Amino acid sequence: MALRKYPTIGCCGIDCGLCPRFYTVGTSRCPGCGGEEFEKKHPTCGYITCCVKKHRLNICAECLEFPCGRFDKETGEKDSFVLHRKVLPNQRTIAETGIDEFINQQQKRISFLEKALELYDNGRNRSFFCIAAALLEIDSLMQALILAESGEPLKDILNRFAEAEGQELKLRK
Repeated sequence: MALRKYPTIGCCGIDCGLCPRFYTVGTSRCPGCGGEEFEKKHPTCGYITCCVKKHRLNICAECLEFPCGRFDKETGEKDSFVLHRKVLPNQRTIAETGIDEFINQQQKRISFLEKALELYDNGRNRSFFCIAAALLEIDSLMQALILAESGEPLKDILNRFAEAEGQELKLRK
């Protein structure tokens, strides 16, 4: 049974719906935060315990105590898992616009990602496309798909957009 209404966004603010493990087939697939069988994959998630079970919320940004001690001011800044960079910005967006509007915007990113994986993944680009979907502007993602129809590699197009936006589409060391 799913614990949450929106498993594509973690209580902590991570973009589960843009994570490579969300799109993995097999036993290493993650169902997203609070999704089906999430507790089997992540039995000790403190965010789920506090946010969902204790406070009955969807996301930490809805809590009167946010940001609490669970959130380090540098959350994700030095982490090699790129999606951690979006934890606090996602929380702030949800606090400002509401979770429904955030999910609407996230669905556009997920739509881009699913199309990129379906049409342009050669078996080695899933993580790259996930990072691009999380970090680049939505308009850039949609424009990249249009440009890729002409035959230019989507990865090259996304790297150009990333450079223009001051983003780095690779893991940090």
